[in-house]
Amino acid sequence: MDDVIIIGAGIAGLTLGLALQAAGIPCRIFESVTEIRPVGVGINLLPHATKELAALGLERALARVAVATADATFFNRFGQLIYQEPLGHAAGYEHPQFSVHRADLHAMLLDAFVARAGHGRLNAGHHCIAVEQDEAGVSVHFSNAPGGATMATLRGGAAIACDGIHSAVRKQFFPGEGEPRYSGVNMWRGVTRWKPMLSGASMVRAGWLSQGKMVIYPIRPAGTDGLQLINWVAEIETPAYRKRDWNRKGALDDFIGAFADWHFDWLDVPAFIRAADSVLEFPMVDQEPLPRWSFGRVTLAGDAAHPMVPRGSNGAGQAILDARALVAALVEHGDPVAALASYQQQRLEATTRIVLTNRTNPPDAILREVFQRTNDRPFAKIDDVISREELVALSEGYKRIAGYSRDSLRG
Repeated sequence: MDDVIIIGAGIAGLTLGLALQAAGIPCRIFESVTEIRPVGVGINLLPHATKELAALGLERALARVAVATADATFFNRFGQLIYQEPLGHAAGYEHPQFSVHRADLHAMLLDAFVARAGHGRLNAGHHCIAVEQDEAGVSVHFSNAPGGATMATLRGGAAIACDGIHSAVRKQFFPGEGEPRYSGVNMWRGVTRWKPMLSGASMVRAGWLSQGKMVIYPIRPAGTDGLQLINWVAEIETPAYRKRDWNRKGALDDFIGAFADWHFDWLDVPAFIRAADSVLEFPMVDQEPLPRWSFGRVTLAGDAAHPMVPRGSNGAGQAILDARALVAALVEHGDPVAALASYQQQRLEATTRIVLTNRTNPPDAILREVFQRTNDRPFAKIDDVISREELVALSEGYKRIAGYSRDSLRG
């Protein structure tokens, strides 16, 4: 088979490239920016994703830069514990759950791909503007910048669009789709060097969206100074937002007021936020699920296929699962058209369920239930508000839909 052309060198594109290389299928990756620089803040990799990265021989390298998350812990905005459960190895999974700086994950994937495939297989400064195909292959047209004139047309056996939520290929096949759908929740994200909190490997969710919600977890092991790099996300319901941009700077005064009285016995939240290295702002957005991704020799993967609001720690994981399914289909089918159709059949319905569930009942639905039942007031005992059985059911229900329940990962 001729080279598979991968459009985009993010997590989806690099993981796909590594998986194709491991399967002996030649590929080339083309990235829009002229200098590939990791961006973003914290990211979580659930056990179904780390299983796939382990199969590519990457778990040890990932463990060196990440934190093996040990527990999920939920609080109301008064600092009262609602629910706690073990995660990853601590919950009996064969593979860990990792919390990691997105830049560290991206750099690890980038280095691994270049080391295994060679520098010539990764090309920066190629912005995809259109794809065409015939019975013999695909032609991918590139410019040197968005809106620029065609500078190169490259041929391959298939083209996989891993170019994110603003995918040019997605827009080509669905020109009337419109802009990403705003969820009504804006996010401010940052990283803070701080002493370990709770277990030192906890994923904390606290508060609720209408009054202000926080997600907090460490993303690098503690340094010689005893401090961890800790990722945090502040989420607030608001009609005001701007187009998503991974690099947009955020302003503390726009959101810190919602957390001014969050002084817990284990964390002074406003002091923690103010100590951040930097703050970024972007909205929680997704798109309506598509009826199809594959068009002959061209298909979508990762955020280009199924952008989802980041409320289930699952966006990067689903991109990694896309890569596994794509490569398996290409290995199984000699015809790339049949392979991409098979990939779509396996992954489209599964990711559609996750996109819709992330809007309504992700893991932090636990916080919503307590917020509504208490009318945003402190409680005497959590058992008087919600039973442990209900809490477990909310958590386990999401794991089943997202494909990482313990039962689904056995074997």
